[in-house]
Formats: sequence, structure tokens, C-alpha cells
Amino acid sequence: MNNCKAVEIAKNIYWVGAIDWSMRNFHGYETARGSSYNAYLILDKKITLIDTAKINFKDELLERISGVIDPAKIDVIVSSHVEPDHSGSLREVAAIAKNAEIITTNPNGVKGLTARYGELNYKPVKAGDSISIGARTLQFVPTPMLHWPDSMVTYCPEEKILFSNDAFGEHFATSMRFDDENDLDTILFEAKKYYANILMPFGKQAQAALKALGDLEINLIATGHGVIWRKNIGKILDCYKKWSSGEVEERAVVVFDSMWHSTEILAQTITEAFAKRGIPAAYYDIKATPLSDIVTDIFMSKYLAVGSPTINNQMMPTIAKFLCYIKGLRPLNHKAFAFGSYGWGGQSIGLVEDELKAAGMEIILDKIRIANVPTKTQLDEITEKIINGISF
Repeated sequence: MNNCKAVEIAKNIYWVGAIDWSMRNFHGYETARGSSYNAYLILDKKITLIDTAKINFKDELLERISGVIDPAKIDVIVSSHVEPDHSGSLREVAAIAKNAEIITTNPNGVKGLTARYGELNYKPVKAGDSISIGARTLQFVPTPMLHWPDSMVTYCPEEKILFSNDAFGEHFATSMRFDDENDLDTILFEAKKYYANILMPFGKQAQAALKALGDLEINLIATGHGVIWRKNIGKILDCYKKWSSGEVEERAVVVFDSMWHSTEILAQTITEAFAKRGIPAAYYDIKATPLSDIVTDIFMSKYLAVGSPTINNQMMPTIAKFLCYIKGLRPLNHKAFAFGSYGWGGQSIGLVEDELKAAGMEIILDKIRIANVPTKTQLDEITEKIINGISF
């Protein structure tokens, strides 16, 4: 073990989670800065643990708890979310804290936890339920589909702490627990990346959760991943209001793969044409940039152009993976078109367009199909179409 210490975040309330410094992938989302699995211990008449950690971090979790109290003395375990990055050590903690009640949502939390960990001492709760743990009260607010059916947040009115589960978090490993102890631009980028790659399909649910939390006075947002918000609470709440609204910015993203540079030349021409029209454009060779970073840029950019050459009558596998990922995230209010080069078949460009339509995007320019190497005349025509020929 590494002499893991709990961090007191308020009087007799401790962060006792685990830091995953080396995690680089979370369900296909590249996590260049690692992550943390945040759990919180409240010392009161009823000693309460909010969440656990991924199973391979159970020893780190238990060492931090043991530095404060004997884990066997835990009376209440709040399970905010069934997913194993939050609940993975639940069975092991419950085996030590044999008399602890496990609070979870009804019916989805009970059903999910039972399926994973068997019959334990579950206490189901619903919207509006609360418990007294002594000097403090815990109020439970289900947030279904943010981002699983069982998800909930917990509010402690006496401390004005929101234990926010997946909301407002980031995949970000740091030894400094609070927002103001870290670089704010980095945290906000990682928070946006987290929202774009995990929560984007659930904008309506995020807005419902924000509405449910709207009247709460909040001094700390104790997240399930990343930093605890204490100085920039208003800023992260404003970001979530904007991100969940479906609002997009007058920006373009051009994503492509290429075999012999022809599709690459088209991508360069399209990027420059957007810029000439006065629309900032980002250019991504999909081989050179992590998929989750590209998605973070696409998230609030109104326009998307996707290019692929044809290989074996199909699009490039890299582009197929990207479009499958985008289709699952269902970005709102996006306008798109497909482009690419080919040697003889040219099927890829139509397939890309079909996937953009399936992702719910409005096609604003008929697919650009160029045989072999694009000529200057063809490139000039593409530029003219983007500058003057598309009604944006």
C-alpha cells in the first residue's frame, strides 16, 4: 500500500476514494489524465459512506477509511450508481460493515446491485426521501438516465454539500482534491470532455436534474470523479446549463482518414473554405487525435464534415468506428456533409452520409465524390460551394 490518507473536505466529512493515475481508456473514451473514484465518509451518530470504488482499488479505499475509523463501524452506505466504477467494492465493504444499510434507488438500484452483488441489506429510496444520520440529514434526489436508470445524487442541507455522482465530474487524476487547487482551464476542458463523451445523449435529463437542484444552496459539489467544486460552483453549473441546452456555436470540424492523400487534400480544402467564409474550422486526421478529443470539439460545433476513401467497397474502419461512436452520442442541432476520394467504386462517401443522417444530422451539401486525385478546378468548385453555395 502507499500510505493512503483520507482528506477532510468539511468538519468530520472525508474524501476516502481512490486515484487511478494510469487509466487511459473508459468504455472507448480516451482518458489521457487518468481518473479518480470518489467516495465520502461522514462521521455522525450513524457513520455513513457515500459510494465505494472500482474493485481493484478496494484496498486503497479501505486504507483511507481505516485511517479515520474502523470500517466495521459504518452504519449506512449510500450507493449513488450501480456502475462498477462507483459500486465495485460494495460487497467487500458490506462484508466488513455487516450491519450497514445500503441505500439505493427503487427499483433500478436494488435490481442492478442485486444482479451484481447478490442479496445485501438494501434500503430503497425514491424522490423526496431523506434520512437523519444524527446532526445531519441526507436527502435523495433520483436523476434517472444521468446516465443510468438508477442514478441519484445526495444532498446534505446542514453542510450544503451536494454529492453529485457522475454529474459535474471529470476523468482527471490529481493529488489535489479541490477545483481551486488545480488549473481551472484543464478541469473545465476535462469536464466538457466528460459531458461530451458520456452525458451528451442525456441533455434533457441533465436539465431536469438542474431544475431539481435549482433551489439548493450549495457550498461544495462532491463529484463521483475528479475534483470537488468549492470556488467555481457557479461556473460549472452554468456550463451544464449551456451544454445540456443543445446550443451550438458557429464552428466547423473536419474529420477524415486518407490512404494516398487525396481525401486529405479535400479535407484541407474544406477546412480552408470554412475559414474563408468566416467560420472557424478544426482539422482532424483521425489517426492523429484521440476520438474523445475530436468528439469534445464536435459537441458544440454546428458543422461537421467527414471524409473517407473507399476500401473494399466500404469506408475506412477508423471512420466507421468514429461514426458509430457519434451515432450513439446523438449530438443535437448539427449540420453535416460527407466527402472522399476513390479509385473505382466510391461507395464510402454515400455510406458516410447515411451514418451522418442516422446520427440525426441535417445534410447541408450533397456528398463530395472525387475520383483519384482532385484537380485544381474541382478544389475551386468545392471552395465555391462552401463559401457561396450552402445556405447555413
